[in-house]
Amino acid sequence: MRKLNEAGVAAGVICAPVLPGITDSPRDLENLVRAVAHAGGKYIYANPLFLKPCSAAIFLPFLEKEFPQLVESYRQRYGERAFVSSSYRKRISHLFAKFRVKYSIRSEYGRHSSRTHPVSQADQLSLF
Repeated sequence: MRKLNEAGVAAGVICAPVLPGITDSPRDLENLVRAVAHAGGKYIYANPLFLKPCSAAIFLPFLEKEFPQLVESYRQRYGERAFVSSSYRKRISHLFAKFRVKYSIRSEYGRHSSRTHPVSQADQLSLF
C-alpha cells in the first residue's frame, strides 16, 4: 500500500464484510485502522456483512461449523432480512469515524490517482 501511494496511486482498505461477533470488536477495528495508517493508506471504510439468500446458504453452514456459539445471534440479527439493523451499522460507522480521526485517515478514496489523472481546472469541460 505504501509503495502504491508513493507511486501516486491512492491506495487504502475497504473492510468488508465486518462480521458481527467475529471481526467487529473495537480493539480489532482500531488495530486495522492503525495498521492502514502506518502503512500509508489513504483511506479506509467498512461495510457490515449482508446475507442475501445465495450467500447465506454458504455462510451459515460455515458459521455453524466454525462459530457455533454465534448461530443463534445471527438468526436473531438477520432473521428474514439480508442487512443488519441500522443501530449496528451506525455503531460500526461511528467506530471507524473515531479511529479515522485518531489516525488521520480518510473514509473515501479518490476516483483517480494523482499520477495517472492529474487534477487541473483546464481539464474540466463544460456540458453545454
